[in-house]
Amino acid sequence: MKGGKSKAESKKVDAKLVVNKKKGGTVTKPAKKGKAAKDPNKPKRPASAFFVFMEEFRKQFNKDHPNNKAVSAVGKAAGAKWKSMSDAEKAPYVAKSEKRKVEYEKNMRAYNSRQAEGPTAADEESEKSMSEVNDEDEGDDEGSDEEEDDDE
Repeated sequence: MKGGKSKAESKKVDAKLVVNKKKGGTVTKPAKKGKAAKDPNKPKRPASAFFVFMEEFRKQFNKDHPNNKAVSAVGKAAGAKWKSMSDAEKAPYVAKSEKRKVEYEKNMRAYNSRQAEGPTAADEESEKSMSEVNDEDEGDDEGSDEEEDDDE
C-alpha cells in the first residue's frame, strides 16, 4: 500500500492518550507527578509598577466606593486608570518597583549563597516549629523527676 496504514497499525493507541474507564462509567486519569515543595524561606518576587499602583489605588477606591464588594470592579477601574496615565504619572510607581527589585535581588543573592552552603538544622525547621520544640523541652524539664531518680 502506498502511504496507507494497515489495520493493525491504526488500532495501536498511544498510552498517553488512553483514558482508563471503570465499570461504573467514571473516568480515571493516571496519577500526575507532584510539584516540588516550595521553600518558605525563599524571597518573594517584587511587585511590578502596576501592582505598586494597585496598592494605593485599592485603598482610595474602597474609600470612594464602600458598598462595592466585587474585586473585579476594582481591577477594571485600576486598569483603566493605569492605561490613561502618562509616563510622568507612572514614574513614582516605577521607581518604587525598581527599588523593590534591587532589594529582592540582594535578598536572592543572600538566599542563594545560603543554599550553596547547604541546609543546616536551623534552616530545615521553621521558626514556629522551633518554638514548639523549645516549649516542649521546657515542659519536659518539669516532669523529668523520674529520670533523675533512676540515677540514684
